This record gives sequence, C-alpha cells and structure tokens, in this order.
Amino acid sequence: MSHFSTIKTQIKEKPLLIEALQLLQYNVKEDQTLHVGGTHGVDHPTFDTEVSITSDIGFRWNKNTESYELVTDLETWNQNISVDRFIDKVTQQYARVTIHNTMKNMGFEVAEEWEMDDNSIEITVNRWV
Repeated sequence: MSHFSTIKTQIKEKPLLIEALQLLQYNVKEDQTLHVGGTHGVDHPTFDTEVSITSDIGFRWNKNTESYELVTDLETWNQNISVDRFIDKVTQQYARVTIHNTMKNMGFEVAEEWEMDDNSIEITVNRWV
C-alpha cells in the first residue's frame, strides 16, 4: 500500500525554496493537499504542504526542526531522477539563491558563476568601495 514518506532537509526559507524549484523548472504551487499516487479519492491518504510541484510531491514546514521536509510517496515516485538526486539538486539551487541574496544584501554583485564538471558551483562576487 502506498503512503507518504518525509525526508529531512536543511531548507529554512520558503521564498528561497520556491525560487530554487523554479530554477529547476518546476511549476510551483503553494498551500496544496497532496494525494497518494497523485489520485484523489476517499480511501487515499492526503497530506497538506506549503510548497508542492505535483499532486504527490511537496514540502511541509516542520516546526520541531525549523526546516522544510520533502513529502512524497516513494512507491509512486515518477520523476526522471532519483529522490536522493532530486534533494541534492534542490539543495544546491537553494544554496545558490541563498548566496546570491546574501551577497546582494551585503552590497556585492555576482561577477561570474560556473557550474563545474563535478556539479559544484563557483561564484565570484565583487563590491566597489
């Protein structure tokens, strides 16, 4: 029987999570109810999320850890990448937008940015004083 699983993340800022998902070209919806296997019905469990990308993949706020956690049905996962790789990609983009926003707030601007062969990202920033 299908059921929802939750996977911890270190993601704490909803606007930055949304921006990260959009950078990965997901259609983001807020305040949605997820359905096991993406189906709607009386006998199928549901789960409320703050951010979702499909009817069975989303993120909910965990007040105990003060972070968002991925909520999905692992048995019906139908993305073209594994769950672990999905979390890695979202976390990387979340870090990217966090760095961009932090640097902007500190008066820096991004001069160059590269994605390396090992999937790491190098960012060069500068600030005129």
